Amino acid sequence: MASSGRRRDVLLLLLVVVLVARAAAADMAGDRAALLALRDAVGGRHLPWDPSAPTPCGGTWRGVGCSASGDRVTELRLPGKSLRGAVPVGTVGNLTALRTLSLRMNAISGGIPADIGGCVQLRSLNLSGNRLAGGLPEGLFSLALLEKVDLSGNRLTGGVSPEFSRLASLTTLNLDRNGFDGTLPGNLTLPKLARFNVSYNGQLGGAVPASLAGMPASAFLGTSLCGAPLAPCANPSPTPPSPPGDSKGGGKLSRGAIIGIVLGAVAALVVALTVGFLACFLRRATAPRSRSTAAAAAAHDVAEPITVTVARTDMDAAVKQSHSPPPPGEGSTKLVFVGGAPERPYDLDTLLRASAEVVGKGAAGTTYRATLDGGEPVLAVKRLREVSLSEREFRDRVAAIGAVRHDSLPRLLAYFYSREEKLLVYEFVVGAGSLAALLHGNGEKLDFAARARIALAVARGVAFIHRGGPSSSHGDIKSSNVVVTATRDAAYVTDYGLAQLVGGAAAPPTTKRGAGYRAPEVVDARRVSQSADVYSFGVLLLELLSGRPPLDATPDGGAAVDLPRWMRSVVQEEWTSEVFDAAIGNEARAEGEMMRLLQLGMECTEHHPDRRPAMAEVEARIERIVEDACRNADSGSTDGSRSMSA
Repeated sequence: MASSGRRRDVLLLLLVVVLVARAAAADMAGDRAALLALRDAVGGRHLPWDPSAPTPCGGTWRGVGCSASGDRVTELRLPGKSLRGAVPVGTVGNLTALRTLSLRMNAISGGIPADIGGCVQLRSLNLSGNRLAGGLPEGLFSLALLEKVDLSGNRLTGGVSPEFSRLASLTTLNLDRNGFDGTLPGNLTLPKLARFNVSYNGQLGGAVPASLAGMPASAFLGTSLCGAPLAPCANPSPTPPSPPGDSKGGGKLSRGAIIGIVLGAVAALVVALTVGFLACFLRRATAPRSRSTAAAAAAHDVAEPITVTVARTDMDAAVKQSHSPPPPGEGSTKLVFVGGAPERPYDLDTLLRASAEVVGKGAAGTTYRATLDGGEPVLAVKRLREVSLSEREFRDRVAAIGAVRHDSLPRLLAYFYSREEKLLVYEFVVGAGSLAALLHGNGEKLDFAARARIALAVARGVAFIHRGGPSSSHGDIKSSNVVVTATRDAAYVTDYGLAQLVGGAAAPPTTKRGAGYRAPEVVDARRVSQSADVYSFGVLLLELLSGRPPLDATPDGGAAVDLPRWMRSVVQEEWTSEVFDAAIGNEARAEGEMMRLLQLGMECTEHHPDRRPAMAEVEARIERIVEDACRNADSGSTDGSRSMSA
């Protein structure tokens, strides 16, 4: 009896093992079928999975990860694979053991699949940078284990649902750059939330919930939201009660009120006449000296330092000829200061006697470092070439340039105009070098944190220029026009506005030099739109990340490539070693931030101008990338990179 009982137990155990094995085989068969259906719907040739392989595990299917036992698909990472079309029901939703899903930076359209709730083990969901539209499916809010959700950069609409509170484990929620509207739910409760972003959802308004008041202001840019951490919400002032009045004079003004109004009007008239008289008197009193400072710009009292690089040669021989006075009516022989005279005055003679060396040559002209007698101040003097503007036109445009003051832009101090010579005088940053020399020279290498800070400084400067109005643009953004300080903690974008100053009437509209930065729609280098500025900045981002110069950026063209096209071709194949500069390729903690900056660079270099982000949005996104990179570096954790590398 005992032996027969043992035999029965062994048979039962074998039966259980067989049933479990069959269930596992059935589950893997279901996962495999779901992946093949997904490939047929959105992948095609971009997902070269071998359908004859017995299992998608073991590295045979790129982007697919499996459990340790190899019986279930637990990861699906397909970033930047040029996937197109809608994800059908019965594909992703059937991967019930999936823990990580990343389809970011593709061209997936349609909506988030309605059966996403079938992925009950999902921890990380990244669908950013696609063309997903519509609202959020109900199944999304049933995924109780979700920790990171990134749906940014899509076309999703509807309200931000209070159902997000059901995702108690959520640490990251990025919904920025969509079409969400309405208000943020006041009862939103996510105790573990560390990163949140709804910026650039223009239809979002109302007050920021108290549970989100600790998030940075950048998380709410480009919305109509108010309250901490933003400006306080404007409370509509209550309508004052109507003053009691008798039945005879109910809606009419009293005699005293009428007399008060008349007296007030008379007083205002007297003040206006007095101000007018004083203005006329002052204008006459200051008229003689206003001629000598006609080009002084009314500048914003902002910012300081900037410009230029370092090199060799002498300025005296090149500029001495401008010392001879021009014929009558052909310009002034005086150095005109912009925004006020310097603390230590100097004139053109002093400037021409200064020791000088060439620090850069470009399409706009030659730049010299001039050191005045006594060793200070040190100035950057740009000698312009091919200026065909009249003195009045030149003066007005220089005044407009000088009025733009920002920490990331060169500070224009003075100018000189004569028939033979046109000079611009800037502050000089001692120990600075051009970004082009740092990236493509043989000297010190920049780590990712330094590159991100440089990108942010340039973005801030260009965004500040764009705030001047739709016609305000830099016009010539490239790495040779970015100056980095010796400590690598500050950078400045130079040559702002010079494209509108130089170029003769018979000069060709564009030049080959620097064409790799130029947006495809630009036909005249003197007329560059803000959207074209964004394209040039995007090329600069790709240059920072790859370490490769764009086409026509170097005199010999060595190692230069069409960066936007090359990046897209490499990204379609593989995301790692070939894309990033070897100097930053091994910075594992910054992997996520590098990917995000790369995504932004590719968005900025979209062929169609309407698809490029505005410079204000670019600035805000880089700011968040820099903040996350610093946080990861301080904590020594890889969590920040993983949140975006999923």
